[in-house]
Amino acid sequence: MNAPVTRRNAILGITAAATSLAAPSILRAQSAGRIVVIGGGFGGAACARALKRADARLQVTLIEPNKLFTACPFSNEVIAGLREIEAQQFGYDKLAADDITVVAQAATAIDTQKRSVTTADGVMLAYDRLVLSPGIDFHFEPLPGYDEAASEKMPHAWQAGAQTLLLRRQLEAMPDGGTVAIAIPANPSRCPPAPYERASLIAHYLKTQKPRSKVLILDAKDAFTQQRLFEKAWKELYGDMIERIALSQGGRVTSVDASTRTIITEFGNYTPDVANVIPPQRAGRIAAIAGAADATGWCPIDPVTFESKLVKDIHVIGDACLGGGIPKSASAASAQGKACAAGIVNLLTGRVPEAPRITGVCYNTVAPGYGFSLAGNYQPKGDVFAEIEGGATSPVDAPRELRAREADEAGRWFQTITADCFG
Repeated sequence: MNAPVTRRNAILGITAAATSLAAPSILRAQSAGRIVVIGGGFGGAACARALKRADARLQVTLIEPNKLFTACPFSNEVIAGLREIEAQQFGYDKLAADDITVVAQAATAIDTQKRSVTTADGVMLAYDRLVLSPGIDFHFEPLPGYDEAASEKMPHAWQAGAQTLLLRRQLEAMPDGGTVAIAIPANPSRCPPAPYERASLIAHYLKTQKPRSKVLILDAKDAFTQQRLFEKAWKELYGDMIERIALSQGGRVTSVDASTRTIITEFGNYTPDVANVIPPQRAGRIAAIAGAADATGWCPIDPVTFESKLVKDIHVIGDACLGGGIPKSASAASAQGKACAAGIVNLLTGRVPEAPRITGVCYNTVAPGYGFSLAGNYQPKGDVFAEIEGGATSPVDAPRELRAREADEAGRWFQTITADCFG
């Protein structure tokens, strides 16, 4: 029987394969290897630390151009003025103290024949195994009119940092009685429930600061994760302040005009006071450079080892991979990083990799003191991951005391996962 999801194993992403990292037989058999990890988010940091903890003799290098990682979970609270951006930022000093070589450069080229990575300063790093954890990039082509320049007027805020603060400033400058439009893409995308959490927290800001305003959701989907929980909370907390136009109602955004801040849909045009346009996504650019991304823009993998199906000796984890039923979330990325590390250790020693069981959890906060969650277990089934029994979601009809406890638990989850990856 599969173990039920608990807060502890969901936070730490415990898997059958990851726990094998501590096995003394593996450590005795382990020979030194050169592992390069590209991307210092939840997946990359967790993978680098798990590799080094498996065997100190492994040469582990983490390539990440940003000296501070800015976390996406809880960044919606920054947008709504409930949290400062500094609470989202984490450095790599503790990873360096673990004898992980941290290279503060962008990876610009990968030679899969020579098994080497070249960084922006021209340094070439050899590897025996390469792990790609590049997160997402934006797929601008399906959304005419939207590009990097347009995002300065119609921010996406889907990569936490400067865009998060830009959207916050636009909300603060908006007059009472204005409209905030959120354009949501179809899946797959990073953290599918997060746009609806954002709509909720923006509504909270407007309710307390600009109560005559409203939030308009233009959605490329008819249904979304935890929809009943969100809609119940919206009715309870915000009345008619939030309006959602679904795909079948003409909610899919087909293009934008940044010069007039106009959003064009199949059934009509909208010119809100603040336009938060979240574009379609694909794997981070380095994945395509490596040849690990297919025509979908994402990276197909062997779900047992996370090795690319397209490029030998390269593994892909986190948001960039085609994970089947696993959501693209921080919790899943961290768990994948640990499971990938276990697979690499076994491959280096000639052992048969164990099939991992990934545990993930997603928390959503719709107002201060009001949260709910979704947790699941996933394991390989064929070429992808499939959800297995033992998952759990918050009940729709729950007392406010439970919502308050889950909001507190979300805060503890964030503290634990960031400490596990960066602390």
